[in-house]
Amino acid sequence: MDFNFKSESTWKELPFEDFQWFLQEVKKKFNFDLTGYKPQRVKRRIEILIRKWGKSSYKEYLDLIVKNGKAQKEFLDRLTINVTEFFRNPEKWKELKTKYLPELLKESGSRFKAWSAGCSSGEEPYSLAILLEELRAPTTAKVIGTDIDVNVLEKARIGAYEERTLVNVSPNIKEKYFDYRDGLYYVKPNVKARVIFKRHNLLQDPFDKNYDLILCRNVVIYFEMKTKEELYRKFAESLKSGGIIFVGSTERIFNYRQIGLEVVAPFFYRKVK
Repeated sequence: MDFNFKSESTWKELPFEDFQWFLQEVKKKFNFDLTGYKPQRVKRRIEILIRKWGKSSYKEYLDLIVKNGKAQKEFLDRLTINVTEFFRNPEKWKELKTKYLPELLKESGSRFKAWSAGCSSGEEPYSLAILLEELRAPTTAKVIGTDIDVNVLEKARIGAYEERTLVNVSPNIKEKYFDYRDGLYYVKPNVKARVIFKRHNLLQDPFDKNYDLILCRNVVIYFEMKTKEELYRKFAESLKSGGIIFVGSTERIFNYRQIGLEVVAPFFYRKVK
């Protein structure tokens, strides 16, 4: 197909009311709620796609993604952020392994349960599963990996990764927990067995309870402040007393005291007992 790109000089930004209408229609038709995301970021991304497909309005583009599977998949992929790697910020993962995981495992043992929220293609929950293997945690210690994007969840279940995503993985860990074939690194079965992948919409679906550890890293930065605060409140409610939430390097929980958390180190918050 030849895309009909309109020149940047002739393209005019579409009305904000049309954008709001489009968000409501997307929510109804795809059960995909974008209303809590930063609106200008979302609007810009959608209008890039509208231009790419040679459309001139949100209505025309909506008709396209309803009828055209390729355009629909592209839309959902572009509006969900799926950039990640194993052990991002490795010094913090080392801190998790040496300080907090042993404490949490000692407390919960075989009942240990962790949640990787917005897990994308699986690098984060598998990183945690590798640490559980390294610490010889009970095989019943599990990680729930969730994301809104069913396509990346399917990739996560396969567990095959390019070398660039393993930039922070040592040769020893690669050898122990990955099989290399056909140019890809495949997560070994003992690591995969610890992770359960599920579709979950952070803005719409209920949160499970009694987690020992929640990882939500580089996810809430795309949401507006009110939505961020609500998400952190719900994460705090989902933790056991003494449980830990591990956030990204660009994220801070400003209202941590009000929601029952305390700072234990940069990136780490504990639910007050």
